[in-house]
Amino acid sequence: MRNPRLTVQTILSEVGLNPKRFPSVKHFTSWLGLCPGQKVTGGKVKSSQTRTVVNRAANAFRIAAFSLTHSRSALGAFYRRLRSRLGAPKAITATAHKLARLFYQIWTTAGRYSDPGMEYYEQKYQDLILKNLQKKAQAFGLQLVPKSQDKGEASFGQTLST
Repeated sequence: MRNPRLTVQTILSEVGLNPKRFPSVKHFTSWLGLCPGQKVTGGKVKSSQTRTVVNRAANAFRIAAFSLTHSRSALGAFYRRLRSRLGAPKAITATAHKLARLFYQIWTTAGRYSDPGMEYYEQKYQDLILKNLQKKAQAFGLQLVPKSQDKGEASFGQTLST
């Protein structure tokens, strides 16, 4: 097996310089083999595993995704959250897919990427969790009430006294 230097130049040499080769980001990630498969027969999903593809660009995106393990960026937080839930191999593929989508967007629009940071990502994720909890509570006819932040008040109402 060759040991190529996996850089942006490697990705561009593998992909080519013409972004019009891929009509959409979905075509690009499918060509890389980073999107979920769709093996369905008789309305039953047999497999959603990604295709095996021999592609240096896909390997570069996977290596870049794995390097985010200790990164203090939003992508690093995304990878760690998925790794805790799905395991490392699936998290690497999902993060590589996200990196490929970002690369395609930058490649086609000649734009720039600015990382919002890990704190922004975590806050956005917490807001999403809270919104889902409020929807579930409303479905059961309940209402979420935030806990009081005053230190003088007891959190659970009455206290025991002798």
